[in-house]
Amino acid sequence: MPTRPAISWSDLAGRTVGVWGLGVEGRATIRKLAALGVEPVLVDDRPPDAGVDGRPVMATGGLGLDALTRCDVVIKTPGISRYRTEVARLEDGGTPVVGALGLWLEEADRSRVLCVTGTKGKSTTASVAGHLLRGLGHSVLVGGNLGVPPYDPDAPADVDWWVVEVSSYQAADVTAAPPVVAVTSLHPDHLTWHAGDVETYYADKLSLCRRPGADLTVANGDSPLLRERRHLLGPRVEWVSVDDAPADDWTARLGLLGAHNRRNALIAGACLRALGIDGAGDDEALARAAEGYEHLESRLRPVATLGGVLFVDDSLSTNVLPTLAAVDAFPGRAVAVIVGGQDRGIDYGPLVTGLTARKEPTLVTVLDSEAAPRIRAAFDAHAAFAPEPGELDVVEVADLDAAAWLANDWARPDGVVLLSPAAPSFDRFRDYRDRAAAFVSAVERLASAAPGD
Repeated sequence: MPTRPAISWSDLAGRTVGVWGLGVEGRATIRKLAALGVEPVLVDDRPPDAGVDGRPVMATGGLGLDALTRCDVVIKTPGISRYRTEVARLEDGGTPVVGALGLWLEEADRSRVLCVTGTKGKSTTASVAGHLLRGLGHSVLVGGNLGVPPYDPDAPADVDWWVVEVSSYQAADVTAAPPVVAVTSLHPDHLTWHAGDVETYYADKLSLCRRPGADLTVANGDSPLLRERRHLLGPRVEWVSVDDAPADDWTARLGLLGAHNRRNALIAGACLRALGIDGAGDDEALARAAEGYEHLESRLRPVATLGGVLFVDDSLSTNVLPTLAAVDAFPGRAVAVIVGGQDRGIDYGPLVTGLTARKEPTLVTVLDSEAAPRIRAAFDAHAAFAPEPGELDVVEVADLDAAAWLANDWARPDGVVLLSPAAPSFDRFRDYRDRAAAFVSAVERLASAAPGD
């Protein structure tokens, strides 16, 4: 794991600082630097013509990279891969390239910070941990990759705890970690960012567990990939399995769908116990704290029931692993799962294996999209494409409206229509929220066309 200089936000006062990338974190970075009295050099791969708040923005491929080489420090947005040649050029020339979250972790009271990472499930786990902390009487900021960045001047600073969701992009840039880190799952993802190599992705994703300050990793004990990579999980590991507690324990009060989400909740609870939170070891106290939890958008969120058919938005499932977990959340029911989106080069073989193994009827509706040819090819190549152990059909559809109509007819009288795409949204939508909104609109049009349902 490469060693980089430990730099904090307070170290930047009076320095020449470049901000490379102007997404959500880039804008928060600009606000933080303004609070420090620093006027940054702004660079973006696709700079807006109007600049940012009256400040000019240079293009990376134009004068921008040269301007960054003259900075004392460059803060890059997580979306810019650490493996880009421009990053190497800057660092080889003596300019540190850092992440904004890493700057915050360097000087935060990390004994009051819980970091949550994992391929999928980290948002749910972080939000459950924050909800439980509030229910147990603490003030908390849940942020990072989810919600507001903790270093944003607009974020509350006078809280008891910070629960920070950390993506693989962010983890690759941090230089320090809190004592307790949660890891919810591991599966190939984001390979293009991580030099196109799955082991590089795994090492980056789990690097937070081995940074200075890390002590205990609370990890998904049901993941063979994580157990095989115990050496990447830091000094101590507590494994959490879905079978560690009865199904009617305190987690039932959260109202989450699926065994994987119950495990995510158990991981959150184990983290709070490891942090020494009063009441975290008391099931009755946790049950009271769990009351009133609100489902996160696009994470197995029920949308409507039409004529007995349940429609569920799981638009944030952009990989095979969470899509299979989402389908498994409905044992004993026929499921029409809507898949497809941006082609990120992942292997769809495990999706085929998992869905063909279902005992219940399953309909795979493949959206016309970048990933559609490879998804369909994976099903076509599967030797077990037969009615056993359960009935499985694969159809291709033009859009979400067509998918909703076809799936609704197929799923009657009491099945599930599940948007769980196993692919990102960016080929046809702005983001997963835009895709979810299109799905909800399609369901609403379907409902209005069948008022008797």
